[in-house]
Amino acid sequence: MKKLILDLDTGVDDAQAIMVAIADPDVEILGITCCHGNTPLENVLKNTLRVLKVCKRLDIPVYRGCSTSLLGREQHAGDYHGKDGLGDVPDEDAPGLELLQKRKAAQALVKMVKENAGEVTLVATAPLTNLAVAVQLDPSLPKKLKALYIMGGNTESRGNTTVCGEFNFVADPEAAYIVLDRYTCPTYIATWEFSCRNSLPWSFCDAWLAQDTEKARFMEKIACLSMKKAQSADYQKEITEGKGFNSCDTYAVAAAIDDTFITESDEVAVSVELEGTYTRGMMVLDYMGLLQKKHKAFVMKQVDLEKFKQMFMNSLK
Repeated sequence: MKKLILDLDTGVDDAQAIMVAIADPDVEILGITCCHGNTPLENVLKNTLRVLKVCKRLDIPVYRGCSTSLLGREQHAGDYHGKDGLGDVPDEDAPGLELLQKRKAAQALVKMVKENAGEVTLVATAPLTNLAVAVQLDPSLPKKLKALYIMGGNTESRGNTTVCGEFNFVADPEAAYIVLDRYTCPTYIATWEFSCRNSLPWSFCDAWLAQDTEKARFMEKIACLSMKKAQSADYQKEITEGKGFNSCDTYAVAAAIDDTFITESDEVAVSVELEGTYTRGMMVLDYMGLLQKKHKAFVMKQVDLEKFKQMFMNSLK
């Protein structure tokens, strides 16, 4: 069994990532740590429990994490995911927050990794605040991880939030800087431009959502708003290059589940710009070795889309 910890800011694509991980019989999710991001933290917590309920997996522990960036700033993506993060389609029977674990996310991360040293793969698809706090609590944490998979950053200064910045890194640049500097375990990054180029065709999405299951009906409902937004002419042209539906967070989870999912990557030292007028939060790729960093990350370039499609289909069965 692959032991995963998911660190999420549950919007629609995080929900898809959770469902892909749950559907794989060879994956054990040790816990889900929640962070500010797509929507305020209270919504993230509720959304995570809603997804677990539809998957009949409320046994997976869920932990309350950071509600703001390290500098106390908040940035959300309500225009895309809906104000509540799940398409603004509330559920009167949603699980209550009394189901949350008492331990806070950063402490829980440290504890779960310590108890499973060398076995845990951490997948982070939110702003990296929880991870930055956790490594402050236990500087030896990265040495105990098997690997870290991140959805965040960009490679060609193509922004989706600022001129040059991807949402997760822009939402907490200091946390991203700390994580890329101090997590020296094997690190894999699914960047914004990469995910756009490996988008799913709309025809596939139709077949995926047409499955006659409770999960498919749930997904169709929560994804309606973001899919309409993604299909708009301006969004296709300006953001995703017209390639199709981009479930960006799910690439990191898919890569963590299947070692053969990534078919091409660059191994390069990375960092984050903290001070630029236009480039704050932008990921820096040091191909010239000027940063003199020993640790290098694997930046994804190509993946096996057929495997990705199969994971998606299985997630709604």
